[in-house]
Amino acid sequence: MPNPATTDPVEKIYPLASLLALGLQHVLVMYAGAVAVPLIVGSALHLPKEQIAMLVSADLFCCGLVTIIQAVGIWNVGIRLPIMMGISFTAVPSIIATGSNPELGMPGVIGAVIASGVFTMLAAPFFGRWVRFFPPVVTGTVMLVIGLSLMRVGVNWAAGGQPMIKGPDGMIPNPAYGAPFALAVAAIVLLSILLLTRVLKGFQSNLAVLMGIGIGFAIAIAAGKVDFHGVADADWVRIMHPLAFGWPVFEFWSILSLCAVMTVMMIESTGQFLAVGDMAGRKISQADLARGLRTDGIGNIIGGLLNTFTYTTFAQNVGLLQITGVLSRWVVATGGGILILLGSLPKVAFVSASIPSYVVGGAAIVMFGMVSATGVKILSSVDFAVNRRNLYIVAVSVGLAMVPIVADNIFDQLPAAAGKFLHSGVLVGTFAAALLNVLFNGVPAKEPVDCELKDGAPAVDAA
Repeated sequence: MPNPATTDPVEKIYPLASLLALGLQHVLVMYAGAVAVPLIVGSALHLPKEQIAMLVSADLFCCGLVTIIQAVGIWNVGIRLPIMMGISFTAVPSIIATGSNPELGMPGVIGAVIASGVFTMLAAPFFGRWVRFFPPVVTGTVMLVIGLSLMRVGVNWAAGGQPMIKGPDGMIPNPAYGAPFALAVAAIVLLSILLLTRVLKGFQSNLAVLMGIGIGFAIAIAAGKVDFHGVADADWVRIMHPLAFGWPVFEFWSILSLCAVMTVMMIESTGQFLAVGDMAGRKISQADLARGLRTDGIGNIIGGLLNTFTYTTFAQNVGLLQITGVLSRWVVATGGGILILLGSLPKVAFVSASIPSYVVGGAAIVMFGMVSATGVKILSSVDFAVNRRNLYIVAVSVGLAMVPIVADNIFDQLPAAAGKFLHSGVLVGTFAAALLNVLFNGVPAKEPVDCELKDGAPAVDAA
């Protein structure tokens, strides 16, 4: 246990009341983003309300468990810094694509999540040697592609669901798609988030998404559009049941797609680790980096076994560290404990699962747009003026990644293996960007092992 009198801000222990308050603050900052992913995935895959509620509970529980592992550390896992772990939007396109395949469904999703976790665990010690193949022109392009791929999901949600639904004789147009009430509420949620972000300052502005969803939810309740069926009958406490969707299905292309996404997520995590280490005055060693990235892998394995998805560092909580100056890992671990408690309360999950899709859709447009904006921010550090070849890397990669998004059936006549690869815009965009970077800029040179911040951006150089 740490010494309470330590001057190290990472090891500082606060009184219990302060620990609970500061930990709850971290939970509030990340709650909306954490809950939104299972709501979006569950509805996109047309899961029943009970299963969506289970996804929400499992997500919150695993968020807390993986956060404690990251902050406190177990054996050679966990970076032991104030890092809040949460479910990632980055993997949503690949998850939905896998789950939408009638031959795979949720067992296929769970299999891909677990396999990608094993990949991340194995890759963590060597990641410093690979990251040189993912400079800002590649990572920025991939993040831009991921955000653009997600946007179709967000727009459909804002419109009230999918444009086509199952009928007695096959797929038929959804009569609720584009309903004026759904579009109006989604617009109100979107405008509320923007106005709250403009008006509120500091920590309160971090809750703008949660408040916007709350406003839209209240409007839907007042209009009698919310079905709270199941809330009263739900148990007060839930015990997590592993593999509730059945035994995982391990399918090569879905695993490959999620492993490509995890590579990008490891780069994101590396940047967050270095940023937090810089705040705390600690140099992040290669061993520290490996321990932190192993937690991403462990998080996926735990998440898959407990019926949820992929886990990574939550950037908004890193921002909260900067705002508050509270860098204690024990505060973050307390937040993890609060998340475990929330995940064990099914009534909380059922209320969250009752939120109509158009309410979440209004917020999803903002959140998914922010993923693309993050890609643009990363690309802003890329030299396009002198090295115009970088323009081709971005242009061609984004263009190829958008093909399956704008033309769903274009690859249907190709062999099954090729079709499965090309139908994943994220996978195509990632491979295209990495290969084009090697083509135009050459194989990046090997440098001595070190971890530092270069010009405000994360860099990990490895022999």
